[in-house]
Amino acid sequence: MLGISRWISIGCWVSVTKQPALPDLYEASVLELQQGLDDGLFTSVDLIKAYFARIDEVNLKGPELRAVIEINPSALSQAAALDAERKTTGKRSLMHGIPILLKDNIATVAEEGMNTTAGSFSLLKSIVPDDAGVVKKLRKAGAIILGKANLSEFAHFRGNLASGWSGRGGQCTAAYFPASDPCGSSSGSGVAASIGLAAVTLGTETDGSITCPSSQNNLAGIKPTVGLTSRAGVIPISQNQDTVGPIVRSMTDAAIVLSVIAGKDPNDNFTLAQPDVVPDYTKALKKNALVGKRIGVPRTVFLDVPDIIDETVAAAFESAVATVKELGATVVDPADLPSAEELLVSNNETIVLDVDFKVQLNEWYESLIANPSGVRSLADLIAFNDANPELEEPTNFTDQSELIESEATTGFNATYFQALAFDHELGRNRGIDAALKQFNLDALLLPSSGLTTVPAAVAGYPIVTVPLGFYPDNTTIQSAGPLTVYPAPGVPFGLSFLGTAFSEFELIGFAFAYEQKTQTRLARKAFPAAIPSTQLVDVIGKY
Repeated sequence: MLGISRWISIGCWVSVTKQPALPDLYEASVLELQQGLDDGLFTSVDLIKAYFARIDEVNLKGPELRAVIEINPSALSQAAALDAERKTTGKRSLMHGIPILLKDNIATVAEEGMNTTAGSFSLLKSIVPDDAGVVKKLRKAGAIILGKANLSEFAHFRGNLASGWSGRGGQCTAAYFPASDPCGSSSGSGVAASIGLAAVTLGTETDGSITCPSSQNNLAGIKPTVGLTSRAGVIPISQNQDTVGPIVRSMTDAAIVLSVIAGKDPNDNFTLAQPDVVPDYTKALKKNALVGKRIGVPRTVFLDVPDIIDETVAAAFESAVATVKELGATVVDPADLPSAEELLVSNNETIVLDVDFKVQLNEWYESLIANPSGVRSLADLIAFNDANPELEEPTNFTDQSELIESEATTGFNATYFQALAFDHELGRNRGIDAALKQFNLDALLLPSSGLTTVPAAVAGYPIVTVPLGFYPDNTTIQSAGPLTVYPAPGVPFGLSFLGTAFSEFELIGFAFAYEQKTQTRLARKAFPAAIPSTQLVDVIGKY
């Protein structure tokens, strides 16, 4: 409370109080929300009500962004319990009472009242055996699962379909230009975070699915090292490339969320290879993090091949390189990956993903306690889609070529293991690690678009993304899918820092320093109809 004096009509001065301002939910950070909860300005119940109302305004009404597939019917009761706990024993963590939206391939127990479907009707009302590993960590930290976000169906591993489309969720679109491509596959997570439909969101990435939605929705995102965050209870593509990470509005929020969800999980063997102690990633948030560091720009293939990066993004990137220098770093330019040309033409990633997907998806269907659709395998899924075209194969969204290609594989054979070894050779030994070692670098720097995600994907290495810029108002609108456009006037694009395995702490620091210097996210808002009007003041004290 702020004490002030005011002259009133009876001719004397009286002391009155001025209420602290409530955070604007379009931009509100975890720390701002946590402070308001601690100060008693509002409750977690209020937050849930406000976010539900904001979702209702723009999800299936107004601009029909289709970012959220469903909301958690248990969220209000969970919020009330966590509010009571805050009063009696204090908060568990910085995520206590904070609503988080999950991509709809991250499992939550059926008793809570939500589905886990990867956007597919073949999994509607299926019963998973347990919460995902990251969900267990979030619940332990006191977070509230707000709902499930739309996504490219099966994390964009169904066929040649537009980003952001799923049978259950329909076509998700981004909020910076009507019908703009949200990118994928964590499309709904990105759109929801961009306009404050949740405090924070989670996505998953196999190759680009956190990085690209962060980029095209003006957000901060962390694609962690494979094995830093558990994939147990996440509908899979590939154990070799899948990873779970935050998609949020600031690097501070990203660091807070990653600090909670990182760590070993006996249900995911890959996590057992990580360092024993999970860092407090918020300690990396230093504005001088780039001082004295060496940052490399790998131009060959990533920046010099025609049509991979357009002129608008290229110009903004050169400005970013100058900013990184201003912030005290030595920029080594070029600092090329020895394997760059081979990565451009390699088919090894496709071989690995096709095999992994069939094996792991079959295991997922078999693990279900129940599945009313009757689908129990990838072959069943393909048949289900064909038998239910009104649900899964509407006009312009019929393709399932990736499912069919994966079904044709024959398991972990010599071709598979050779392809996996080549992936590691091209992404690690003669890729990211080779460049870091040859040029004595702390990280690599690239625009988020184009082929940037590929070496990190096949290596299993981290990428941290922050906003870089926006397309100008005179941009020619181009088609991105049957219902979507990109680029378009005012749509965002991002900047990515890449490093070796488990280098998230350093990358977070570099991205934070850049974010704080440029404040790019704040330079432009979503188009007016896509900005929800509901704020905390509209729900506090109301039933």
